[in-house]
Amino acid sequence: MTSVVALANNREMPSAHPMDDIPVRRLKFSVEDIGPGDVLWSRTDPRFSAFLNGLGLHVPHFERYLCRALAKARPHITDARLGADVDAIIGQEAQHAKTFLKVNRALAARYPKAESFDTAAGEDFRRRAEVDDLRRAVGFTAGYETFTFLAGLIILDNHDRWFADAHPVMKAIWVWHQVEEVEHGAVAFEVWQHLYPGQEAYRRRMIVEALVHIAAETARAYWHMARVEGWIRGPLTAVREVGYCFGMLGRLLWRALPVFRKSYHPRRHPLVNHAQNPIQVAWRRYFLNEGDVLKLDHARMARMMGIADEASVHAA
Repeated sequence: MTSVVALANNREMPSAHPMDDIPVRRLKFSVEDIGPGDVLWSRTDPRFSAFLNGLGLHVPHFERYLCRALAKARPHITDARLGADVDAIIGQEAQHAKTFLKVNRALAARYPKAESFDTAAGEDFRRRAEVDDLRRAVGFTAGYETFTFLAGLIILDNHDRWFADAHPVMKAIWVWHQVEEVEHGAVAFEVWQHLYPGQEAYRRRMIVEALVHIAAETARAYWHMARVEGWIRGPLTAVREVGYCFGMLGRLLWRALPVFRKSYHPRRHPLVNHAQNPIQVAWRRYFLNEGDVLKLDHARMARMMGIADEASVHAA
């Protein structure tokens, strides 16, 4: 990968900090190109595909819950910059939900229980949106966003390990999603701090509740997908797959430890503060320069990172 500094001579550059000037990008991915044989989209690590697919099944329904929660909070926000960021996160998350509901339909073509998981998650979050008061809605949203934000950073930092070789549409969807999760990763936290300053015990409680919910939904879906793929053939393989799933969730928990500090702010999380991920910077720059981010094959990824010329992209 080329360094961030090497990208500086491009015509357009994104904002210096990924959480500044949050844009709403209305992208239309060719989800219809994802067939049942493509859903294990990472050839680098197929089990990572199943883990993200399992995680992603319920996420669009949370994203719709987030939109409703922050829309409810919006009239109470007096800070103009934060209000603009709330409008932006709602715009981004609405696009995410729309795209991943289509991905869920592709998953249902391969995994018999995926549709019922999707339906149950939708009903659960609709019920939550109806009964949760504003404090719980904002608190749970901020807790959940802790992990979607961290997942974005972890996934992009492990690109070569987990999905360097992947289906170009699914790879494009996940890179886009994770870049934007980082971009708006501070918004729900800042809304919480704006409306409920000093309520640290409740904030931490919501982080734990969100993690438990994410772990339960992901583990259930991953177990089903692993069984369908034939990865579970007995006690030893069952232990291996459980270990893989909870090992990935453990990464999230480990990286989340700083969020329990009273002084925590997403903008200062070590994974953001010390060095921006070069893929994140390159993707944002490439989009600003009107690059095609709807499919990311090897040639286009190289072009995006500044290590290939335009001719190689067209040849691919």
